[in-house]
Amino acid sequence: MDIILRTENIWKTYETSSVKVNALNGIDLAFAKGKFYAVIGRSGSGKSTLLNILSGLDAPTKGKVYFEGKDLSEYSDGKMAIFRRRHMGFVFQQYNLIEEYNVLENICMPVKLDQRKPDPEFLHTILKTLGLLDKQKKYVGELSGGEQQRVAIARSILSKPKIIFADEPTGNLDKKTAFETLKLLMESAKKFGQTLIMVTHDLEIARMSEVIITIEDGRVVSG
Repeated sequence: MDIILRTENIWKTYETSSVKVNALNGIDLAFAKGKFYAVIGRSGSGKSTLLNILSGLDAPTKGKVYFEGKDLSEYSDGKMAIFRRRHMGFVFQQYNLIEEYNVLENICMPVKLDQRKPDPEFLHTILKTLGLLDKQKKYVGELSGGEQQRVAIARSILSKPKIIFADEPTGNLDKKTAFETLKLLMESAKKFGQTLIMVTHDLEIARMSEVIITIEDGRVVSG
């Protein structure tokens, strides 16, 4: 199995003046290239904290995260931001689209931030795959929730990331739109050989993945 991402004894502790809370307690996980993982657990179990640490958005209190064998803690904040932009894609429950930009500008923004030009053929393939070819010039306010989430997915794929992190990506969508959107995300990830790691509280959605990882009280109990 070709491992792209792994954790080694990850702990995350939050402290206030009166209390100390362990959000993650010694997490050891390995993620294979090109597979779809769902991370499930109750609210407050540590799912989103884990996702933030896996993607380098947050640092563990103790332990290591390795991306293709490289220790993420060795990167400065600036280098980590560039690394994320080039190798990771993100899809959140809140679509995080810019209202002043049209669909095409939103999708191309991370690539342009990296001072690169989008691959026109690849861009066309993504727009076609996600049913956005006729919506390129529309603005965020003119789109439905499902369409906005498809724009967020297109944006996450365009830079050809090796991993896509999705945090409750269907949480704001009705059941039918949620399943359609997730199917598109899965098809896109499979088509472009990407690893997909998704946090969800919805067991029906999780069952569409290849591997389900269950978190309870900051510990992996299965997966």
